[in-house]
Amino acid sequence: MGKDYTEMWKGLGLNLEKHAGLLGVLSDAYKNIYLSQKERPAGMGYFDFVISEVHGQRIIEILKAKKEGKKIIGTFCLYVPEEIILAADGVCIGLCAGAEVGTSEAEKFIPRNTCALIKAFMGFKLAGLCPYVESTDLIVGETTCDGKKKAYEIFNEITKKVYVMEIPNMKTEEDRKLWLNEVRKFKEKMEEISGKKITLNDLKKASSTVNKKREALQRLSKLRSADPAPISGLDALLVNQVAFYDDPLRFTEMTDRLCAELEERVKQGVGVTKKGTPRIIISGSPIAIPNWKLHAVTEGSGAVVVGEESCVGERNHRELLDENFTTVDEALGKISSRYLTIDCACFTPNNERPDNIKSLVERLGADGIIHYSLQFCTPYMMEAYKVEKTLKSIPFMRLETDYSMEDMGQIKTRVEAFLETIR
Repeated sequence: MGKDYTEMWKGLGLNLEKHAGLLGVLSDAYKNIYLSQKERPAGMGYFDFVISEVHGQRIIEILKAKKEGKKIIGTFCLYVPEEIILAADGVCIGLCAGAEVGTSEAEKFIPRNTCALIKAFMGFKLAGLCPYVESTDLIVGETTCDGKKKAYEIFNEITKKVYVMEIPNMKTEEDRKLWLNEVRKFKEKMEEISGKKITLNDLKKASSTVNKKREALQRLSKLRSADPAPISGLDALLVNQVAFYDDPLRFTEMTDRLCAELEERVKQGVGVTKKGTPRIIISGSPIAIPNWKLHAVTEGSGAVVVGEESCVGERNHRELLDENFTTVDEALGKISSRYLTIDCACFTPNNERPDNIKSLVERLGADGIIHYSLQFCTPYMMEAYKVEKTLKSIPFMRLETDYSMEDMGQIKTRVEAFLETIR
């Protein structure tokens, strides 16, 4: 970071000593993992800048929006409708949840055998390390797993600003009615805290903004089908992660610029690896920033990651919202339907997900799948069986890990052996 943000962080109540330590570790990790890559697209320079200022310039922008009367809404999950937040003139921000921090503080409130993502969002807050949490007016949780929904009760005691949306466990007609009602209640909540009545035009404009962001990410995903791959899996993952933090209009513009550069690379046959390099899809649990471990190991072992079947990946942008609505109520119905197309492992049955993975393998020309589950993430650990059964003709490896670096050697050994079976 080029500027000194100490006073801003102090004003937000961050633990300055621990925060400085965190930024130092992340800076070193980023240099070693990202900036050491060869043949990177020039367009990645923007995303490098975003990461360098993720707790700096972006926080200044958020605080400026807050002073202008906009409400800052923090989220942890794809099921929170971004369109409704933008329609209420709010700012939608993904919250810190991808690093092993504040574990000892978190374990005073939650069990030790809790998944790393839950521990992380608790730890970031309790250790005073996340300026996004401190900047929010509302934090929206969701009932996608038992661990999260119980953790949100505790998180609300700590922050006093958690609102929870109930996600149904199935997709029957009754479940769809329940979810539509949740979407309507969330719209009312946003109107309440913003003091703004959401209109049809507001929803039209917001829906267009979010769809264009999804289209840019879809464009990037399609370009990864080229052989040789025009962009590394690490860089593509970073773009997908930044999508949750950046201004949506600026993000879309810069992602489209990157894609234009990648299209030229594809035409010229320029890639980040040689043609015929083993092509891997990483599937499963969310890969929150700065969780780059599995991609780094996989690509460091001689493969290229060509897709993420994850909330930070295909699940986020696979389906566009149908913008053909003429009333606010019709818009809410379309929004409700679109978000229920997300094939999270929290649903039962969840036949869409294995079928979507199979289609993704075919579209991206993948040679194998690493099914990644965070430790204690029961839905994805359980669903690995069904995914492997559906994809029986495709090399498949199950992997359970957390955010620590202690198992890096073990993971590398397993990934290298898996790649040998593919070669």
